[in-house]
Amino acid sequence: MASSSDSWMKEYNEAVKLADDISGMISERSSFPASGPDTQRHVSAIRRKITILGTRLDSLQSELSTLPGKQHITTKEMNRRKDMIANLKSKVSQMSSTLTSHSGNRDSLLGPEISKADAMGRTGGLDNYGLVGLQRQVMKEQDEGLDRLEETVVSTKHIALAVNEELTLHTRLIDDLDEHVDVTDSRLRRVQKNLAALNKRTKGGCSCMCMLLAVLGIVGLVAVIFLLIKYL
Repeated sequence: MASSSDSWMKEYNEAVKLADDISGMISERSSFPASGPDTQRHVSAIRRKITILGTRLDSLQSELSTLPGKQHITTKEMNRRKDMIANLKSKVSQMSSTLTSHSGNRDSLLGPEISKADAMGRTGGLDNYGLVGLQRQVMKEQDEGLDRLEETVVSTKHIALAVNEELTLHTRLIDDLDEHVDVTDSRLRRVQKNLAALNKRTKGGCSCMCMLLAVLGIVGLVAVIFLLIKYL
């Protein structure tokens, strides 16, 4: 199981919170009118968050493959986390499909397409002034459709900016990680060098001590032999 210091699980929990936030915003979509600036802004915000969530899930999936080299984790736990990612990705796909069904069709973007028969019916029985008024109304509807299209383009731009911001963040994190790895590698090499020098000095000290003990042993043995010869 994951410990409280597991950074992967912390990031996953943040992704779950973001998914819940998106789900709530999609539920609130029904309280907005079918079209209009407020609706477009709300939908744009949902799309941005879905894009950010997708990027985070891709990052979590990539980090999961390198997790065994960073910490001890069982095969069962790895499979459990893979299932967690897959389930959350499935939820994101469902939310994206729901959002598309609510606001992704042509009618919500530019309004319903007017058939030729409908157009003929609208102009039937109109005099010149009526035709001019109808033309102005059609132009107004087209302008409104173009305004909605512009809002959608701006929404797409915001999504692209959100993706770029997320990618920039991940790039910075990777650069920081590389820097920490280089520093750690340098410290490790320095410690290994110091250990090698200490080991060498320790071996030299042991050799000198052994020689000294051997000399003292020989001197003691000579003294004992001398005493034996002297008193016997």
